Amino acid sequence: MSTAPVAAKAAPKAKKTATPAKAATPAKADKAAKTDKAAATAKSAKAVKPAVAKTTVRKTPKKTDAAAKRPAHDESRLAQVLVAPIVSEKATMASEKHNQVLFKVLRNATKPEIKAAVELMFKVAVDSVQTVQHKGKTKRFGKSTGRRDHVKKAYVSLAAGQELNFSGEGA
Repeated sequence: MSTAPVAAKAAPKAKKTATPAKAATPAKADKAAKTDKAAATAKSAKAVKPAVAKTTVRKTPKKTDAAAKRPAHDESRLAQVLVAPIVSEKATMASEKHNQVLFKVLRNATKPEIKAAVELMFKVAVDSVQTVQHKGKTKRFGKSTGRRDHVKKAYVSLAAGQELNFSGEGA
């Protein structure tokens, strides 16, 4: 415990504030105000100049530079991307209505890879690629249950006038 008297603790501490000296005449007050303004502007000017001089401009890399450095698709990878064409009633309808071809593709294949693989293997122009992840059904095999494989399908839209024929007719 402290040995200081209780009255001293209860009394608030007096703040020391510097009172500005009053000028005797209005002319001296105007002169003092002008010198204070000049000093303030000089200080602010000095403070601004070093900050501007220290800042450096960063150059951000252009997006075109990154795209130019990116390697092209590997042909051995593109040969594996397309697993099989899908020939079904739904695929035939998509082909007739929207000029699309369906492919079974690798599950980790990307749309740009699929597009490049179709253009490389079939020598056709591709407009766009839509993909669908199809989960395998759970099936019973006697007493045990199993699951069919998951499949990724790609709907490849061909450019106008382009055509793929898997039936072997007219080839």
